[in-house]
Amino acid sequence: RPAQVYARPAPSPAKGRPRIALIVGGLGLNEQTTSRAITTLPGELSLAFAPYGTNLKAQAAKAREAGHEIFLQMPMESFDYAQNNPGPQTLTVDAGAARNLEHLHWGLARAPGFVGIENFLGGRFTADEAALSPVLKDLADRGLIFIDDGSSARSITSIVGPSLNLPVRRADIVLDALPDGAKIDEALQRLETLARETGLATASGSALPITLEHLSRWTDGLAGRGIDLVPVTATVKPKARG
Repeated sequence: RPAQVYARPAPSPAKGRPRIALIVGGLGLNEQTTSRAITTLPGELSLAFAPYGTNLKAQAAKAREAGHEIFLQMPMESFDYAQNNPGPQTLTVDAGAARNLEHLHWGLARAPGFVGIENFLGGRFTADEAALSPVLKDLADRGLIFIDDGSSARSITSIVGPSLNLPVRRADIVLDALPDGAKIDEALQRLETLARETGLATASGSALPITLEHLSRWTDGLAGRGIDLVPVTATVKPKARG
């Protein structure tokens, strides 16, 4: 199962040490930014690639060589889709299961080694059970996992996914909903606090230069503050076949 075969090995959790998992999306569109994320962020941090990059296979391979888990960041229909169309292979509510699965399979074939997918946008799509279910079932059948970036309060992925035997992890915090250095630092502090309170916290972010700068600095001192950074796959329980 790809989510296990391609997962970054994670050490057994240290007793009493809180854990944080991070996923950064938007990789693959800008070669310089992608290279920076791959080389400056620790390997425990998971990276999500947009399907539209021109050099995706090589970049994804570099990310895996550097120790990162890789996800496909699949575009999905937002509530303002008419004004904010993220591309021709966007999964939409009205397209029907066959067309959406065709688009999903196109995305998954863009590079080998994906452990799962993360949504890009998708406020409307992830709130519609009839449209969402065939996609999540297909991911479950393929042995993949789903990461919800946490951007939509109306998303039902965390309910629908497990009912289809699909491991789902929803981000607790979006780091750069406001791409401002001080706001990102505040979000990272909230993430640490949540991890200490609950034992595990998950966050999503984008490969913006300011996000990469603050993330790189923050992760440097994380272990010294008593928190372990873990790959996203370490936060979900693999589902057995059948």
